[in-house]
Amino acid sequence: MADTAMKTLHLLRHAKSSWDKPGQPDRERGLNKRGQRDAPRMGEALSHILPPMSVALSPARRAQLTLEGLCRGWPALADCRHYTEEDLYTFDGDDLLDWVRRQDDRHLALFIIGHNPALTDLVNTLVAGDGLANLPTAGYVRIECPGASWAHLGERPARLARRLFPKELPGD
Repeated sequence: MADTAMKTLHLLRHAKSSWDKPGQPDRERGLNKRGQRDAPRMGEALSHILPPMSVALSPARRAQLTLEGLCRGWPALADCRHYTEEDLYTFDGDDLLDWVRRQDDRHLALFIIGHNPALTDLVNTLVAGDGLANLPTAGYVRIECPGASWAHLGERPARLARRLFPKELPGD
């Protein structure tokens, strides 16, 4: 009998951040005009392909504002409980993989808003030979991961099941 157990990772890179305040701490950077435009557009687009779910996100202001924008475009998402996770403020794919591996197996899916290069590196670690050159700002990917336990993530190749980038949306 084949193993049909599967976990699903939903990964979204924060929307385009602002660099208009020199010397501002990285964690405090907000979104620029494009980021403010793309987050609600991505929320609206994702609302057509995903059920609302909890989101785990970086404490960085740009990640928090990205979630707020997603919720403006996807109001049902605002009704879910979201979690700010200090460990998601990382730029290292191995750190991100370690965080995912520590998650409770009762969660069949995880939705993460985080940072590059960690997100792109995680995709390329998990998806054999069919990864990404770069997950763009406000870009989304769904990865289907074989197995019943997050702790074993990466032991078998996963599948990049869906991708959606702001430049693919109507009106861009």
